[in-house]
Amino acid sequence: MNNKKFDFNKALEDLKSGKPLSYKDGILTPLIKKLTEAALDGELESHLISEDKSNRRNGKNSKLMKRDRWCI
Repeated sequence: MNNKKFDFNKALEDLKSGKPLSYKDGILTPLIKKLTEAALDGELESHLISEDKSNRRNGKNSKLMKRDRWCI
């Protein structure tokens, strides 16, 4: 992840000059990207920490396949 800090002063200058807030070159695009990446990293880390070591249900239950009664 890019550790470059969001420059709020530059964002304020860009806002005053009429630059758009969103889209590819928007003022808030880098901040939204950093927030999204941080949230995804946190979710992945939480999932990996809480992951059960064994897949207890794998192959333990019988399975029933339904067939279409008109199938030949």
